[in-house]
Amino acid sequence: SWGRNYLLYMVDGVIVMSRIGKLPIKVPSEVAVEINGNLITFKGPKGEEKVEIHNAISVNFEDNKITCQRKNDDSEIKALHGLTRSLINNCVIGVSNGFEIILDIIGTGYRVSKKGKDLEFSLGFSHSVTVNPIGSNELTEENQNVVIVKGSNKQSVGEQAARIRKLRKPNPYTGNGIKYRNEIIRRKAGKTAVGGEA
Repeated sequence: SWGRNYLLYMVDGVIVMSRIGKLPIKVPSEVAVEINGNLITFKGPKGEEKVEIHNAISVNFEDNKITCQRKNDDSEIKALHGLTRSLINNCVIGVSNGFEIILDIIGTGYRVSKKGKDLEFSLGFSHSVTVNPIGSNELTEENQNVVIVKGSNKQSVGEQAARIRKLRKPNPYTGNGIKYRNEIIRRKAGKTAVGGEA
């Protein structure tokens, strides 16, 4: 196994293997980068993100490119090298383009409505459920059965979407519930179908 810190890419038609940590990160012109010791701040049209790096990793920003270098080849430092590069790359993407997760609400009577910055869900319970945005996330809905989670922080957007899905997980028998847009629900047959005809 090559581990998680390797990436395949093509050079002159030949696929080669490279460590993720060594790959430079291209920074769009609309993104401002400030390095202050171990703290790196990114500002862009979609917001502001910060990442604090380990002392064993050094970061250089030059010619609109960020490069990460490690001070030694210890296994733990190698892992930190790839992780740091990934975190920085996520920040650049987040403040320039942002992250987005779409969820579909399936089921008769299931719906969602916008209430200020919050979303209010009707999911078959005796009461409605209100969801507040995490951090700077933006919550929107379409046609009362589609939820869109947007934000500049990948982890925060993912956490928000997971919490919303958890409100009413997809039912494996009916398919009703809240699912990710590209999620495939493995359906189970009901007792009647399993038993078959007598």
